[in-house]
Amino acid sequence: MRKIKYPAILILIIAFGVIFYQFGIKYFIENQILKQVINRLNADSRIAQVMVTKVKHDVLENRDFTTIKFVEFDVKGKALAPKYFTFSGNLIQFQSLVVRFTDSCVESGDSLRGKSVYLFWKIFMLNDKNTEVFDLASVNEVPRGYKISNSRNSFEEKIWKNFWGYALSSKAGLSGGIKNAQIEAPGTKFIPGIIYTIKIEHDGGLRIDASDIPEVLKGEKIPY
Repeated sequence: MRKIKYPAILILIIAFGVIFYQFGIKYFIENQILKQVINRLNADSRIAQVMVTKVKHDVLENRDFTTIKFVEFDVKGKALAPKYFTFSGNLIQFQSLVVRFTDSCVESGDSLRGKSVYLFWKIFMLNDKNTEVFDLASVNEVPRGYKISNSRNSFEEKIWKNFWGYALSSKAGLSGGIKNAQIEAPGTKFIPGIIYTIKIEHDGGLRIDASDIPEVLKGEKIPY
């Protein structure tokens, strides 16, 4: 009996060890997947930065004119050529088209639908009947931050025509993993000494974060 007892106990120990090992591996893998899902849903990407480059007071009109520098980033995070806009005030908004995809697409890290898609359309300042507006993109065109080739590409144009169609149509009939398509216009008061970063949330829309210009850069003109 003793000869049988110890091998049996050993087998039980090994069996329980294998079960606990498999359970531990399964728990670890599931935990890592859960972390990835949460990270994707909570992630965001920088898509543009804005700063005030000049404030000029007009004595005749008795108002301040604010010039901002707008730098958009392409899909690879590379800065595009800056654009400058001057407004007769500093409450400025960015009208954008945003297409959100379903949570399952974001959770799975879908290569095409893993985060919301956007484009900047207009930049404007509400001023009663004298609203000031500058165009950043034209309807149905391929936005500069997304353009794949320098030459005209019919397939690329078709993709973005569909995007404009989704973003400007009613919510009815959306498919292909699209949860929502709408126009957004985040804005804020732009003042000197602050860097404004526009971000897109992977499972949501646009937001503007503000941070102080680093002390080392204050008063400096950076050569290009």
